[in-house]
Amino acid sequence: MAVVEATVQLSRETVDRVREELRALKVDGWLLFNFLGSNPIAGELLGLPAMTRRYFVWIPAEGEPVALTHRIEQQPWTGWIGENWPYSSWRELESRLAQLLAGNPRVAMEYAPGDAVPYVDRVPGGVIEMVRATGAEVVTSADLVSAFYARWTPEGLASHHRAATVVYETAHTAFRMIADAIRHDKRITEWEVRRWIADEFARRGIVVGADSIVGVNGNAANPHYAPSADKHSEIKRGDLVLIDLYGKEGGAEAIYADQTWMGYAGEQVPERIAEIFAAVRDARLAAIDLVRRRWDAGAPVAGYEADDASRNVIVERGWGDAFIHRTGHSIDRQLHGSGPNIDNLESRDTRRLITGIGFSVEPGIYLPGDVGFRSEVDVYMGPDGPEVTTPEPQTEVYALLSDPRFA
Repeated sequence: MAVVEATVQLSRETVDRVREELRALKVDGWLLFNFLGSNPIAGELLGLPAMTRRYFVWIPAEGEPVALTHRIEQQPWTGWIGENWPYSSWRELESRLAQLLAGNPRVAMEYAPGDAVPYVDRVPGGVIEMVRATGAEVVTSADLVSAFYARWTPEGLASHHRAATVVYETAHTAFRMIADAIRHDKRITEWEVRRWIADEFARRGIVVGADSIVGVNGNAANPHYAPSADKHSEIKRGDLVLIDLYGKEGGAEAIYADQTWMGYAGEQVPERIAEIFAAVRDARLAAIDLVRRRWDAGAPVAGYEADDASRNVIVERGWGDAFIHRTGHSIDRQLHGSGPNIDNLESRDTRRLITGIGFSVEPGIYLPGDVGFRSEVDVYMGPDGPEVTTPEPQTEVYALLSDPRFA
């Protein structure tokens, strides 16, 4: 039998802040459910690893929190700040749940109608049915997840800024290395650059989830291309080179940095390449501009709206069919976080972009067998509005053999 040695970490301060948010949302309580780590949002909020038995935690807008816990897994609930209602049988669990949710409350859970937001849709359908059978109304906890799971701490924001600087400098040094090799007729490959980036990240303290995509020409047209020791291309004069790189520092609150940069291995960027990249750049700027204008006006803005603003630019330039993914993803302690995504393609993310959360903006145009483009920056929703945390966002494809930065 497995032993869970960790203990629950939910604080009174967090409970009080959850209550305030619940009242603002006109929801009676947040019902957290987890089993074998199926809901990482619940696990991380409570500070608990995967458990071998089901548990519920009820945080009401009014009153004390209550945990429904299995009798053989009581050690993790030592020091629990609320009431603990143990159970053994499934009958007892369902009876206790009905008692807990008496009065037919509105209950927030990690649920998204129609799986509209997969990053929130963590609770199994059968558990939703069990809760509804008590008479409770289940609503999505999406805004609660943004506020209490995806928000960056001050420590996290500081770590993100440090990581962003390292990622930026590593990308530019990699381009310098490519330019130097081509000038001196030395062979250099995508795989060699990817390995060098990994070593540089480790040397500079980017040690969690650190990796990169290095792709030339048609390889860059595959958004998730990954060169390997066995499968990679040489980088040659006249090639278009995409470098997407990401990672974070160690530490529980560390936040990822994720950036994509484009270079041309020649003296002058061809007009066609410059034109396509301009569409990607302008799409990136359009998303950020919408968020900024809404913030300045004191109006809410959702992830899907920023995606529309970005995508419309690429559609108007004639490349709409080649923009095959969402405009951006949430960033928190995970690279693809649980906060709002900039998405109205893969899903319709209606969550508000609230203060304290972060996300990428990375429109792309992909022409299979030809070339691929992406421009990616990170954005943090600070107290004064959206802040682009990526240093010196790219405005044009770098001409690696003539740009003095890569001499």
